[in-house]
Amino acid sequence: MTSSATFHGYSEGRGSRGETFGINLAYLFALPAAALLAVVVLAPIAIVIALSFTDYSLGATEWSGVGMRNYGQLLHDKNFLNALSNTTLYVAVVVSMSVLLGLLLAILVGDTARMRRVYEVIFFLPVASTLVALGLVWKFMLHSRIGPINELIAALSFPRIDFFNNPSTAIFALAAIGVWHLIGFNMILFLAGLTGIPRDLYEAAAIDGADGFWDRLFRVTWPMLGPTTIFVTITSTITAFQVFDTVAVITHGGPGGTTDVILYQLYQASFQYFETGYASALTVVFLIIMMAISAVQIFAARGVHYS
Repeated sequence: MTSSATFHGYSEGRGSRGETFGINLAYLFALPAAALLAVVVLAPIAIVIALSFTDYSLGATEWSGVGMRNYGQLLHDKNFLNALSNTTLYVAVVVSMSVLLGLLLAILVGDTARMRRVYEVIFFLPVASTLVALGLVWKFMLHSRIGPINELIAALSFPRIDFFNNPSTAIFALAAIGVWHLIGFNMILFLAGLTGIPRDLYEAAAIDGADGFWDRLFRVTWPMLGPTTIFVTITSTITAFQVFDTVAVITHGGPGGTTDVILYQLYQASFQYFETGYASALTVVFLIIMMAISAVQIFAARGVHYS
């Protein structure tokens, strides 16, 4: 009896030590990745946050702390408020149109069995291209004098439109490029979501009288795509907020600041005016916006489920 208890305690002791060793070994294997994450991601973020409280200028040998002055300057900077307004408008247009059109394309392509792969490749091509290249192509396409789109407009006896130099159309022209760039990626995500919808639901809906395209869309397809729609909306929002390439290549923030966006203003403050402290504060504000969007994603995903 005593021998059995002793052996049982010995076994438990060995098991406990083995489990502890396994945990320590797991931490040891994770250490290089954690160190790389700290050096590449966390350390730069900490440095940017620290610089946002200084008047440091790129290349300066001396600087001093200024507290919250850079953040106060942001709140009263008309250029920043204008850039925030332009970015918000751009995001609203790009996200709404890319999500809606991506869903409709996914439904149409999903119903086309014979040419589905071909359509998927065609619509996904803009995603695989760089925005700088796309910006140059669209700058030519929408050119007021030699652009094919304006040639078509003139052929229809309408006045030509200077899309990128007109304050009322410039931001929407950039948004159209953003939609065109995102729509293929959103379509692929929605196609993946559509494969998880049981066909029995459509048959049951048809029996109940919902046999039309729009009836199936609003009563079956979209409710069942709730989690996919949330994911697509959040990823599209984050991507749209990061707009920079097309602004830098096509409009340079003009005309009259109507296409000035947050990242382009950050670029100017950092590499044109060398106001590193102010640019760091702008970076921190941008990171806070991105974190807020991610928090919305987590909160919204909890309340969405398949019906």
